[in-house]
Amino acid sequence: MKKELSYFPKRDAGRRNYAERVRQVFQDYLALKDLRLTKQREKILDVFLSAERHLSQDDVYRLLKKDGLGRVTVYRTLKLLEESRLAEGVTSSSGETRFEIQLERPHHDHLICVQCGYIKEIRWPEIEKIQKQVCRKLGFSILYHRHELFGRCKDCSPKPPAAGS
Repeated sequence: MKKELSYFPKRDAGRRNYAERVRQVFQDYLALKDLRLTKQREKILDVFLSAERHLSQDDVYRLLKKDGLGRVTVYRTLKLLEESRLAEGVTSSSGETRFEIQLERPHHDHLICVQCGYIKEIRWPEIEKIQKQVCRKLGFSILYHRHELFGRCKDCSPKPPAAGS
């Protein structure tokens, strides 16, 4: 499986400090809701923090089923991660939502392969600039946006016929 997650904060040498900040933000959010960071929620968060790709609810469930975690626990924890704005969904090629941890990560968009399901994160400063100019001209205030482009990745695109064929 190809690595999908690209954009992490630059101020850390690695993911360890980043993971600690994410865990603290989640713990603070749960405390505001009078909830605890249980072992089950911690395991779910750890799966995301160690992931190299965008994960679906079923991916997380399959990875943690052996530890006795149920679908409902995974679903509810994902909902809490979304509510706390730590996780954000991306639409996969099959229409299923795949999630990524968002804290302190720069804005990025996604190229999604409809054949193999690979999701490539990409940043387009030129497009961001054009969007801001057009919105300013129209008096439109952007709250948020996301781009998800569907097509075929390099590995799944049809190859041109070899010369002489």
